[in-house]
Amino acid sequence: MRYPAPRCLDAGEAALVVEFGDSVDPAINAGVLALDAALRAAPLVGIVETVPTYRSLMIHYDPLALGRAALVAHIEAMETRGVAERPPRVRWIIPCCYDPPHGEDLAAAGESLSLSPERVAALHAGGDYRAYMYGFAPGWCYLGGLPPALAVPRRAAPRAPTPKGAVLIGGGLSLIGADPMPTGWYVVGRTPERLIALERDPPFFVNVGDALRFEPVDDARFRALAERSAGGEIVARREMLDARP
Repeated sequence: MRYPAPRCLDAGEAALVVEFGDSVDPAINAGVLALDAALRAAPLVGIVETVPTYRSLMIHYDPLALGRAALVAHIEAMETRGVAERPPRVRWIIPCCYDPPHGEDLAAAGESLSLSPERVAALHAGGDYRAYMYGFAPGWCYLGGLPPALAVPRRAAPRAPTPKGAVLIGGGLSLIGADPMPTGWYVVGRTPERLIALERDPPFFVNVGDALRFEPVDDARFRALAERSAGGEIVARREMLDARP
């Protein structure tokens, strides 16, 4: 549900969380991104960093340079609550290998969903996704748009660390993990692409709000693309969906 007006909540003494709703929804996320863009377009002295999420924007600020009341008043003066959902301007085609050993949790996820591993992979590859946020760890990209048939609950206990570039599902969402990490999500595939590379400028090429699709590749293709990716090449393909400058 989208709130009638954004809610401003304190996160300690030097951060403010502006909530636009309570669900994963493109219209709610549009408000988050609109506020983020407005604050970046007209920087307010004292704002240190903004961090967009599915439904809120965290604003880190210096309380010695910017008071909370002034920050809230500035936010409330911005016309972001009525922002309509805008279609993504860019779609990224991300290669993903679902074959063994990369889709190592396909069978477990399929068992929970009463689906075959092959059906889980096909459904996942057929989804239209939106990049909502980066979080938990650097380069971990959280995606909405998972087909409802794949809405498997997260594990009761974390599994062993994921491989680098793991493509995961859990809790009705999908996720691309940058580096090995224990998780309660299910690894259904793996991409050779690096969503974060500190030597690139900017380090991220998929922006929050972009559309994504996964393109199935076999293990041989995965290895060839991984070699190119390790050499610094972006192996994902970009499709322009909007001709606006």
